[in-house]
Amino acid sequence: MAPLDWIDAELAGLRQRDLLRELPAPFDLQTTTIEVAGRPLINFASNDYLGLAADPRLAAAAAEACHATGVGRGASPLVCGRSTIHAELERRLAEFEHAEAALLFPSGFAANAGIVPALADRGDAIFADAKNHASLIDGCRLSRAETHIYRHNDAAHLAELLATHAPQARRSLIATDTLFSMDGDVAPLVEIAALARRYDAMLLLDEAHATGVFGPHGRGLAEAASIEPDGAIRIGTMSKALGVAGGFVVGPQALVDYLANRARSYVFSTAQPASTAAAAIVALDVVVAEPQRRTQLLATAADLRERLQAAGWRTGDSASQIIPIEVGPAAEAVALSRRLRDAGFWVPAIRPPSVPPGESLLRLSLTANHTPAMIGALLAALGANHQDAKA
Repeated sequence: MAPLDWIDAELAGLRQRDLLRELPAPFDLQTTTIEVAGRPLINFASNDYLGLAADPRLAAAAAEACHATGVGRGASPLVCGRSTIHAELERRLAEFEHAEAALLFPSGFAANAGIVPALADRGDAIFADAKNHASLIDGCRLSRAETHIYRHNDAAHLAELLATHAPQARRSLIATDTLFSMDGDVAPLVEIAALARRYDAMLLLDEAHATGVFGPHGRGLAEAASIEPDGAIRIGTMSKALGVAGGFVVGPQALVDYLANRARSYVFSTAQPASTAAAAIVALDVVVAEPQRRTQLLATAADLRERLQAAGWRTGDSASQIIPIEVGPAAEAVALSRRLRDAGFWVPAIRPPSVPPGESLLRLSLTANHTPAMIGALLAALGANHQDAKA
């Protein structure tokens, strides 16, 4: 048998369990309408929450920077990859987040996977939410610290684990998403921050899906919860509401200096293109100048959740622009996704390992550019075709 023949059996097993993922047709333009196999579909899968991914202002800034600095960077930031545009974006992110300093990473995944191991090692204890993003999970695994998983959004369980394990640890770190990417629900940040203070634990908040959307100024759920800017290590991404790509962390200058030395995904990764950083600067300007984008987005999400629930659909504890339609078995989620595609909508099924077995769902991801007509058409398709998937 050839060394890779076992892969065919693995793929067959995934297909049999309705867990096989196939690469979709390329989507050249990220808008609310995409084209699949020559057919336009209304897109309810994108994380482009503020509708900036195709904004011409961002494209113009990227083109200008590309002309001035070239396409690639050629090296990691510590060697020669960090440009004046990157430095300006870091300054602007720190200013936006009311922090002393910021550090850019190639992606949000790279930020989490590099920062957690830089903060915790053998002899330390990490306390992590059961439904954290895969990047935080992998960061915990890479850290070699003892990781304690608390029940999803259960501050009382977190308190029990802290009381038992934090006193024996050299250092303690609490790590949680603020807005959970599959269920669309929000972490109890006030209670978690209070526990971090009580047990002298570092607090790491992944604001990937909240930055630009929540808070009076769009800084995320930490701002909405009135958590002091220096009370948490805040990680974000520019690939969601900011419409670009790349990750970042904000916090005290000493933290940024330390991570620039110890976060391996920063030290050993080529810097992101300067054109991407230039577009992100413009996106920050839009977040500040056009708050109606996030208020409209959240109002649309609240209305859609209410109407889905009234029609009998299960949407869990969603309180955001991410709305799950809970189905259960993977095969049923795949079937529902296919029926919606036939009706003119792109809503991929979310299956294990993205969610636990038996908790497959369709994830509706709203943007500021979804119109009332699009929402109405989706509701009509769900109501007309899928009575069997209702609660």
